[in-house]
Amino acid sequence: MNLQQLRIVRETVRQRFNLTEASNALFTSQSGASKHIRDLEDELGVELFERRGKRILGLTTAGGTLLDIIERILLDAENLKRSAQQLANQDQGRLAIATTHTQARYALPPVVASFKERFPKVSLELHQCSPSEIVSLLKSGSVDIGIATEGVNDEGSSFVRFPFHHWHHSIVIPEGHPLAQVDDLRLEDIADYPIVTYHEGFTGRTRIDQAFQAAGLVPNVVLTALDADVIKTYVELGLGIGVIASLAYNAERDRGLTLLPGDTLFPRNTTYLALRRGHFLHAFVYEFLHLCSDALDEATIQRALGTR
Repeated sequence: MNLQQLRIVRETVRQRFNLTEASNALFTSQSGASKHIRDLEDELGVELFERRGKRILGLTTAGGTLLDIIERILLDAENLKRSAQQLANQDQGRLAIATTHTQARYALPPVVASFKERFPKVSLELHQCSPSEIVSLLKSGSVDIGIATEGVNDEGSSFVRFPFHHWHHSIVIPEGHPLAQVDDLRLEDIADYPIVTYHEGFTGRTRIDQAFQAAGLVPNVVLTALDADVIKTYVELGLGIGVIASLAYNAERDRGLTLLPGDTLFPRNTTYLALRRGHFLHAFVYEFLHLCSDALDEATIQRALGTR
């Protein structure tokens, strides 16, 4: 039994049982990958995959059970390598973060600036993606930290999450818009206008929909986008009023637009820092998390992860 055999099994599952794609991802031949799987099955005494001829259809019952063990073995091997690298280079390495555009653009810049000042030799990777993609990257161990409002709170014991910051949605309108003159703004007032806001599943969109639904209103959403910059652009063009995360507005940068507070209209949102259980963390990762929240120190994080 060797790690390459285990990697091929894992990658075959990740590639939806397409052995050609799995072998390409691991830079090996399809025949070699197939032989590795057969050799492992012979050694274990069980078949891991259901087959029709040479085609792999899925996991057997035994394969499904053993896949979890294979994942743990490979994670431990990766952690061993990372631990050795940390011992050799305490202030060098790679920190990979998966997050949404809103967090990368508006919440993280001061944290990243402080971190890079302290750890100039650490290569920092920001992966901007959807909440579901953040979950996938965390699960695969491709990133160290996931930062999102949605998605990471639905994974049960796979992840540990910590609050990063709380925020509300607000209304952004062109200067001179009639809503600027409305006292005691209500959802009924907003529902009278075409609305530009986030795609479903992004930046708390579910909470926006729930607020209108609870009020018995159907909003006239005329355009959706992945990030607030695009939303604000179309508000400036007069396509409608925008519903955005309040942190995505800057009075100096967004001249020509006015922000109307929405904390009485929409529920509070929480953005989380998510870590995968069992994933090795360099010392500088703990420092990054502490920069995100003063409440997070290494001991606190390790207790939550169950490593202390």
